[in-house]
Amino acid sequence: MLKVFVSGAFNVLHPGHLRLLRFAKECGDYLIVGVHSDQLAVNGAHVPEKLRLEGVQSNSWVDESFIMYEPVSNIVSDIKPDIVVKGKEHESRFNSELDVLENYGGKLLFSSGETVFSSVDLIQKEFYNSDPRSINTSSEYLERHGIAQERLCELLKSFSKRKVCVIGDLIVDEYITCQPLGMSQEDPTIVVTPIDTTQFVGGAGIVAAHAAGLGASVEFFSVTGNDKTHDFASEKLAASGVKAHLFKDESRPTTLKQRYRSKGKSLLRVSHLHQGAISSALQEKMLNEIIDCINDADLCVFSDFNYGCLPQELVDKIILATKNTDIIFAADSQSSSQIGDISRFTGMNLLTPTEHEARISTRNHEDGLVILAELLKKQSASKNILLKLGDEGLLIHADSGKVGDWLTDRIGALNSAPKDVAGAGDSLLITSALTQASGGDIWEAAYMGSLAAAVQVSRVGNTPIRMKELMFELKSHK
Repeated sequence: MLKVFVSGAFNVLHPGHLRLLRFAKECGDYLIVGVHSDQLAVNGAHVPEKLRLEGVQSNSWVDESFIMYEPVSNIVSDIKPDIVVKGKEHESRFNSELDVLENYGGKLLFSSGETVFSSVDLIQKEFYNSDPRSINTSSEYLERHGIAQERLCELLKSFSKRKVCVIGDLIVDEYITCQPLGMSQEDPTIVVTPIDTTQFVGGAGIVAAHAAGLGASVEFFSVTGNDKTHDFASEKLAASGVKAHLFKDESRPTTLKQRYRSKGKSLLRVSHLHQGAISSALQEKMLNEIIDCINDADLCVFSDFNYGCLPQELVDKIILATKNTDIIFAADSQSSSQIGDISRFTGMNLLTPTEHEARISTRNHEDGLVILAELLKKQSASKNILLKLGDEGLLIHADSGKVGDWLTDRIGALNSAPKDVAGAGDSLLITSALTQASGGDIWEAAYMGSLAAAVQVSRVGNTPIRMKELMFELKSHK
């Protein structure tokens, strides 16, 4: 393992520092950074040493860092790095560590890093930071249904008492941030260089992680391959507080979706997946464990992406086995093309399709939204439909309790400046379903789901939503 060492004051990690650290990391396997102590830096320290160290530790390329209380030559003599990297401006100066390096065969390299670079801090901000200022409330909707913010806060708090079973296709989403280099001279192709990779648990996995983040006790059932993507997902789900039952199928990879992005825009998507249904033997193995979980649960969620984890036979057996229970059932079946039929999840308390998915299921491309929702409601024998309309918001088609009668309303999109809409449906599904499982009606469920979606789309990538995020929004809009 090649050890690389960099030292400096690092008052503020500006792009120049980041270029240097990135170059140093590429020179070896393990990057060690020494931060000059206040005493050692003398007039060069404008920020306390502990804060400067924290700044360095936050950088994803740094493997180890510490405060230096001795001259750099002493430090190099102690840790004996294979390579020491310094900025280009030091090349013509005296470098005290050079003699030490020559004694044991180490190298001294000078580089300030390439200028082709996007700050990792900015990348991390895009993925993990949300902007609550873009989120608004729908006061007219709340007044129309007599919903008080205090009531929503109480429902949210009760999520922690719920036991949830999530079943569906696990996906890992990988965002590869690239710097554009220009146009290829050989053919009309845009050339980019990757500078950072970030992975998230997605698909039904993020639905489970959302539920855990909202305080519920969660068990998750899915199928994976026997690969590194499975290992990543398993580790992240455990860290999110999800008890995952991941059944390995040697005939398929764990679904991995890669998105190449530059300057906040997606350039290309690459999917590694297998869409065939899982074997009957694997279905039976899953069924037994799923039934054990459902018998002790308040909510069961089917999160279907049509990648083979939920064949119809398995779905029917799960629904039949729990027919006489009081458990709340919710389902979503995402269809990017003409594949998928959300109406196959029959007798649900809640379905959350997009307009496109509803039209595929009903084979209806002419009628208006209310008629469309009613057709899907009858076809699936479901009680409530939340029809997702993208930036137009949400259409609620509710069970009135009377045969042949229905109630309909709409919530506009609650986020006026979304960064990444990919995670909206997952957060809406689980938050709405948890609201119903906690005793909320469909109008409260629809609003809570819409608010969760607004929070989720305010950042890039699927990171688990937290109860405190929703609580903050509820309390800030009183």
